[in-house]
Amino acid sequence: MRPQDSKTLDFLRDTTIDVGLDTYYAYNFNAPIGRVNLLRAYDVLSNEFSLNQASLIVDHPPDLTEGRRWGGRLDLQFGQATDTLQGNPTNEPRPDIYRNIFQVYGTYIIPVGKAVTVDFGKWGSSIGIEGNYMKDQMNYSRAYWFNFLPFYHMGLRASIPVTDRFTVNYWVVNGTNQVEATNGFKDELFGFTAKPAKTVTWTFNYYLGQEHPDRTVAPACPIPVQPGLCFQAIRPAPEGRTHIFDTYATWQATPKLTFALEGDWFIERLWENAAPLESSAPSHVDGGAAYIQYQFTSKLALATRAEYMSDRGGLFSGITQALKENTVTFDYTVAPGFLMRYEWRRDYSNQPSFLTDVQGVLTKEQTTATVGIIWWWGRKEGAW
Repeated sequence: MRPQDSKTLDFLRDTTIDVGLDTYYAYNFNAPIGRVNLLRAYDVLSNEFSLNQASLIVDHPPDLTEGRRWGGRLDLQFGQATDTLQGNPTNEPRPDIYRNIFQVYGTYIIPVGKAVTVDFGKWGSSIGIEGNYMKDQMNYSRAYWFNFLPFYHMGLRASIPVTDRFTVNYWVVNGTNQVEATNGFKDELFGFTAKPAKTVTWTFNYYLGQEHPDRTVAPACPIPVQPGLCFQAIRPAPEGRTHIFDTYATWQATPKLTFALEGDWFIERLWENAAPLESSAPSHVDGGAAYIQYQFTSKLALATRAEYMSDRGGLFSGITQALKENTVTFDYTVAPGFLMRYEWRRDYSNQPSFLTDVQGVLTKEQTTATVGIIWWWGRKEGAW
């Protein structure tokens, strides 16, 4: 075998290529106008067959046993979830450029202390317990908190092990759901991941941001960013801060029984101090979610989620309201890499918030029944 062929085989042996396909059919008992399930992240449509997500993951992680301190990862994504995750022109000036790249980052392990892992690029946010890939979640539908908290960031993150059971996390990024920044402020996260016991994992995050743009799209300018896209300055630009306190824990009580709990407090100001003709009163969202999953057999599992969100100021839903939801999910693993998920979910609020079959008429409740079918192939083990 030629040396070049050997290098190619070594690279392929250390690289995993994985494919995922997530589809569903949901029925909304409100028979809403447009078949839209309001306040959902992924299962956004009802009474039709839907492609939530098609994914391709290429992962070449560092391997210290092989003397390789560097690595990289690329996640491509297509389908309804892509539109949900990848922002909009109000917080991402050019979303179409990055729309199908869910993650892409390079990794380097710095030989300091217990080895510091540094990633640079775009990655899925770990604020909140739920993640992007359906096979790794307890439920099919996503919680309000997944839909509200950041989906992704662009910048640098460092994972710094202090002991075998305690790791400090630090980020410096452009903003929330921003590959290209909309202002000059750099957001930061300070947090940790702890394992107080072998069966318990606890994560705490504090995120400090400034999410208000200092520019807006202009009809014309001398030097456009690209054809048809120009900016002009906002003066004075709002400089109010965003604070996110997020914590979640998982307890593997028995090999078959898992408990999880998440709590969040989110506050945002338009101005740091009172400004002329402006109010600096903050809007804030707080609440949390609780999860239980029981694995009856290798093929059968049952999970439930209860959630509460107090949306004061309408940061999430557009109006001040108290949102609740209960979800029950039954899993049937047909074969390795082939999962069928059956789910019942009831959303309710103290304000009329959900669509009905009458144009302009809202109701306080929304009930859905969903069948999700998920396939995945590849060599990557564990959670994606």
